[in-house]
Amino acid sequence: MLKLHNSLSRKKEQFSPIEPGKVRMYVCGMTVYDYCHLGHARVMVVFDMVARWLRSSGYAVTYVRNITDIDDKIIKRAQENGESIRALTDRFIAAMHEDADALGVLRPDHEPRATEFVPSMQRLISDLERHGLAYQAANADVCYSVRKFDGYGKLSGKSLDELRAGERVEVAGGKHDPLDFVLWKHARAEEPEEVKWDSPWGPGRPGWHIECSAMSSELLGDHFDIHGGGADLQFPHHENEIAQSEGAHQCSFVNYWMHNGFVRVDDEKMSKSLGNFFTIRDVLKDYAPEVVRFFILRAHYRSPLNYSDAHLEDARSALSRLYTALRNVPAADAAEIDWATPAAARFKSAMDDDFNTAEALSVLFDLANEVNRSRSAEAAAELKALGGVLGLLEQDPTAFLQAGIEGDEGDATVIEEKIAARIAAKKAKNFADADRIRAELLADGIVLEDTPQGTIWRRA
Repeated sequence: MLKLHNSLSRKKEQFSPIEPGKVRMYVCGMTVYDYCHLGHARVMVVFDMVARWLRSSGYAVTYVRNITDIDDKIIKRAQENGESIRALTDRFIAAMHEDADALGVLRPDHEPRATEFVPSMQRLISDLERHGLAYQAANADVCYSVRKFDGYGKLSGKSLDELRAGERVEVAGGKHDPLDFVLWKHARAEEPEEVKWDSPWGPGRPGWHIECSAMSSELLGDHFDIHGGGADLQFPHHENEIAQSEGAHQCSFVNYWMHNGFVRVDDEKMSKSLGNFFTIRDVLKDYAPEVVRFFILRAHYRSPLNYSDAHLEDARSALSRLYTALRNVPAADAAEIDWATPAAARFKSAMDDDFNTAEALSVLFDLANEVNRSRSAEAAAELKALGGVLGLLEQDPTAFLQAGIEGDEGDATVIEEKIAARIAAKKAKNFADADRIRAELLADGIVLEDTPQGTIWRRA
């Protein structure tokens, strides 16, 4: 049975969906004002992996990942660029899809934009007013009254007094308490005309936190199975979602909360605010998308992921070993995975243990060793099939191993010419020349392998 770490209980729990055989999952997606970085890639790949495993386990999954297409950063960037908010967000949504597709991330079942759900957000705010949890402040913003919700802090594990002690912002704009947060932001004179909607509280726009509460309830219901996102969203965003949703609907919101760990650079979280981020498309200039996906899945989703060229090079080398096994022993015709075999059973046990992809990948390397030793087409088929569960090993092995040589077919032609020259030198018993050619290619990162079928090459 699947067990997952529930951030709400802070322990591993057996997964039991609300409706047998069906899983409803919501993941906080991107705020689209710039290109996605590797931290965003980790969220996309991790929860793509979760959805894939749930489906492989026989569940019918409804996966929702939202898009925030209106907030302060978006408005500021659009003004700086001299373009409309819609033009900016459409451009970066398209770029996000390009990046996600490259990484083998399957599209979620629903990908709602915040701007499409403003009426739902207004209804939710009205419900909170009716339950005495929302009020209109002196500056006309509508705020959530945190101290009136008994469960506030249960996700972060912090008491209201602890949170209040850490709050350094003075009460402003007529808030009743510094912990109170904005549900509806009243229109400001300095903002563009397009950034407002009519509402019972006057023209304005929704606060950030209310977006996800409204979109998730509209698409998945008031109570659903899994809510995921990056660890940085646990507080205050997800804490505020719980307060809004449970306060409005008067029922439990989410059964299982999942948070992936940070991507770190020099022991600091990768983020745009710190300026230490690497965009996905910049990384893909130097590394194949599947290498980046493998790099992300090689670590357990809850652990920190340390970014460096050395770690990505190691991921490329490791993934090449799996593809080398598949190239040398073509897989038998694909068939359904037999989960009773020792390798598949170990793989399943790892994935059912809080999605332990690090351990699952070790099963793939053991299978690759078996393929290399036994030359079994059936073992190769199992290796390929289990890799496919994680969105890996779906390319032609030779194409993967020979890809990335400066991205130029001309370079591959040069390599083939040098291999032909080496073969000719060996036939002429000019072994010094043959060794020299091998050494030259190795210095360029090209490894030669002499097989009964001839000489083949791959990246080091």
